[in-house]
Amino acid sequence: MEEPLMETSSILKTIADSVGIGEPALKLLLSILLGYPIAIVHRHFIAKQPPTTQHVFIVSCGLLLGFYNFGIEFLHSTANMLFIYGVLKTIGGTAHSVIIALVFNLTYLLVGYYYTSTESYDIVWTMPQCILTLRLTGLAFDLYDGSLPEAELNKDQKLNRLRELPSLLEVAGYTYFPTSFLVGPQFPMRKYQEFIAGRMKGPTETSAHNISPAIRRFLLGCLYAGLHTFGNSYYPEEYLYSDEYAGVALWKRIVELGIWGHFVLYKYISIWLFTEGSCILIGIAYNGQDASGNSKWDGCANVDLWLFETAQNFHSDYIRSFNINTNNWMMQYIYKRLRFMGNKYYSQLGVLLYLALWHGIHSGYYMCFFMEFISVFMEKDFENVVKRNEVFAERLQDPVASNLKWLVLKIYTLIFMGPCILPLAVLKFDKWWMVYSRTWFFSQIIWGGWILYKPLVKKLLPPRRDRRE
Repeated sequence: MEEPLMETSSILKTIADSVGIGEPALKLLLSILLGYPIAIVHRHFIAKQPPTTQHVFIVSCGLLLGFYNFGIEFLHSTANMLFIYGVLKTIGGTAHSVIIALVFNLTYLLVGYYYTSTESYDIVWTMPQCILTLRLTGLAFDLYDGSLPEAELNKDQKLNRLRELPSLLEVAGYTYFPTSFLVGPQFPMRKYQEFIAGRMKGPTETSAHNISPAIRRFLLGCLYAGLHTFGNSYYPEEYLYSDEYAGVALWKRIVELGIWGHFVLYKYISIWLFTEGSCILIGIAYNGQDASGNSKWDGCANVDLWLFETAQNFHSDYIRSFNINTNNWMMQYIYKRLRFMGNKYYSQLGVLLYLALWHGIHSGYYMCFFMEFISVFMEKDFENVVKRNEVFAERLQDPVASNLKWLVLKIYTLIFMGPCILPLAVLKFDKWWMVYSRTWFFSQIIWGGWILYKPLVKKLLPPRRDRRE
């Protein structure tokens, strides 16, 4: 058996080298694409079987993909799952079980990062482990919400709460759902239960209705993968450290950094589109019906392409359009639970700190989310200054001024995406510091320096009401 395995590995390595990615990345991509045949098998042969049969099929597929990518180390996820299940089985849905889940899941992940991290992105067992961390922590929260009076719950809590702990097989199926456990997306246990029960479709839905939206997302994934490959061929990461980059004019360095950052994001978008397509095909992406009675299949969407490509700011457009399910999870289980702190900025800092820890221990993660914080703070504050000057704000609504504003803000988001995503992409301090210094820290000066030049802006745009009032 060893020779065929060695031959397969050799073939994969040859293909990976020819397309310029590592073998682990190629195996991960193949595993994500295998979600499509798995979805086809489930919808044709497994979907109408009893729940136990479905759970076994889902767990088996997930474990096989996990072992294919990470070998015996993939059992870390099983150990983590069994511990959390034991806690929930023993003490139920309580505040104590939520705290234990929060601390244990994140600590297990951070220890894994510590022992496996290198100088770059690592496709090791910690990758699906970070998905599992949110999934099992959310499970503890949902079980806790199920023990609270309904009057104390918000809309999302009422929708996702669990009255009782699901079986171990059910939790395993939820954990290892084959089209989402490797790189996401996130969804609550209640959604998985609805899927197993066959309720993730419209009242007149046929099994073929979700094929077209699944194919569209797959083809869009191929498009964005091609765009990333094209962009990376012109602006590889190594270019940012080269003497050639250091030698061009400052304005060109800034613009090229923005273009590079945009193409970097296409890598994540392509992967999310591939996984979304398989989630649509298997049926778990069902999201109710629109006003016309047509089924919506955006329940596992992790990117809003139109909003992303037309984004005018970071604090609203980019955050709402990118990594949607993780952002929704953070809003539901972290941000809203920090309301007792009495300050939205404290809650936001709590979310960003949790996000940074969840991503890993590299300095780039913390710098990236610091950049997000100061950009959101500056943009929101600047918008408030503009809104108070109603005359100026109204003039911006004129057709010519509105189009000019759109163009300026589009250029702004394109350029500033580079320094925002830079530390997340390159991770190491010496790398992102070099590029920041080569672009004269322009983004930190404009975003972080807002406190210093805000009085001047307020003087130029003093609060004024429209005289017609």
